[in-house]
Amino acid sequence: MSKAAIEELPVIQKNHWQNEHKEAGYTKHIKLIGKNIIHSSVESRFDVSLDQMDIGMFENVLRETGLMNTPLHCIWDFTHVTDISYNYKKSITRLFYNRHPQFRLIVFYNVPPSVSIIVESFAAVVPDGIRVIMTDNYHNALDIVSAYENGTLQEPPAENPDEVMRKNFLAYLARMSWFDMFDEHIAVPSFDDKYYSFFKAIAAMQADLREKEKEKAMELEQLKQDYEQKITDSVIKLNAQIELNKKQARDHEKEMAELKARIANQDMELTRVSTAIAEKTSTLRNLLDQIYALDIDQDQKRLMTDSCLNLIETETIEKRLNIELTESDSVFLSKLQKKHPNLNQRELRISLLVKLNYDTREIARSVGISTRGMESIRYRMHKKLSLGKHQSIKTYLSDLAAIF
Repeated sequence: MSKAAIEELPVIQKNHWQNEHKEAGYTKHIKLIGKNIIHSSVESRFDVSLDQMDIGMFENVLRETGLMNTPLHCIWDFTHVTDISYNYKKSITRLFYNRHPQFRLIVFYNVPPSVSIIVESFAAVVPDGIRVIMTDNYHNALDIVSAYENGTLQEPPAENPDEVMRKNFLAYLARMSWFDMFDEHIAVPSFDDKYYSFFKAIAAMQADLREKEKEKAMELEQLKQDYEQKITDSVIKLNAQIELNKKQARDHEKEMAELKARIANQDMELTRVSTAIAEKTSTLRNLLDQIYALDIDQDQKRLMTDSCLNLIETETIEKRLNIELTESDSVFLSKLQKKHPNLNQRELRISLLVKLNYDTREIARSVGISTRGMESIRYRMHKKLSLGKHQSIKTYLSDLAAIF
C-alpha cells in the first residue's frame, strides 16, 4: 500500500484492477484512494482514443471495496486521451444513471482541448446530485474532492445567459446522441435571438432522427414479419416432408409386405415343384430299373433307358433351376421384360438360363426343344434384343444384370 501525495491518503491498487486494450494501445488502471475515491487512468506512450469502458472491472472494484451502494467520488485522468468512442460515451452515461454506484463528485483532469467539449456534455446531462468538474492536474483533483468532503467546495457561480444556452445546447445533443431521446421538447428561442439558428437546427435534426427511428422500427417490423413468414414456410415445408416420408414409409412397408408374401408363395411353389420333381425322378428311376430287368431286344431297351435318363437329367436341371432362382433373378426378369417387352415367356426363361451360365444343351432340355431349335430361338432373340452382329447375348445380359 502506498500513500497519495496529497493528504497522505492510502492508495490501494491490485494487479487485476487493470485491463489492457491492445488494439487501442493503452492499459486501463483503477485505484482506490482513501475510503471512497475511485481513480481511473490510462497508461500509454502516445495519444489514444478510449474505445470501450471497463464496466465489469469497475463494478468488481466496487464490490471488493464495498462501495457498490456507498456514496463515492471519482477522479478521471485524461492524459493522452484525445478522443472518446461513441460506445465509451454511452457506457459512461449508463453508469451515471444506474444509481449504483452512488456518485457524488466526478473530477476530470489533464483534459485535452479535443475532448473538453465531450466532458462538458457529460456535465450537462448528469443527474441532479452529481457535480462534474474539470481541473488541471491530479493534485487539484484531490483538493477538490477534499473540499467537497469538508463542505468547503464553493458552489459554481451563477451562469450567464450565454453559458445557460451553451449548456442547454450540449444537453440536447447529448440526450439525442447517447440516450436516443428524440421526443424531448426543445426550447427554441425567438427568431431574433442570436442562438435561434442553432436550436432550430437541433429541433430539425431531432425531427429527422425521429423519422429515421420510425423508419428503422418499420424496417425491423418488416424483417420480423419476413422472418416469421420464412419460419412458417419452413415449418409447413418440414411438415409436408414429414408426411411425405410417412407415406413413402407406408408404401415401402406395403411393398415389402407384398414382396414377402410373393417370396412366401414362391417358396411354397418351389417346395411343390421340388417335391413333384423328386417324385417324378423317383418314378423314372423305378421305371428305369424295371426296363433294365426286361428281357427284350437290346436296341429297344437302350432307346427306352436313354429316354428315361434324358427325362431324369431334364428333371434334375429343372430342380436345380428352381432352387437357384433368387429374388435378384426375379428383379432381373421383371426389368428385362420392361426393357424388351417383345420377348415372350420362353425367351425370358432362356435369357435367365443364359445369365445363370447354363449351356445350350441344358437350356434346350429345360424348355423342351432340340439343340437346333435352341439355336433358332437364340438367333431370333439376338434381333429382338437389338444386338449388333458381333455382340454376345450372354455378355449383354450379364452387363444388364450388373446395372440393376
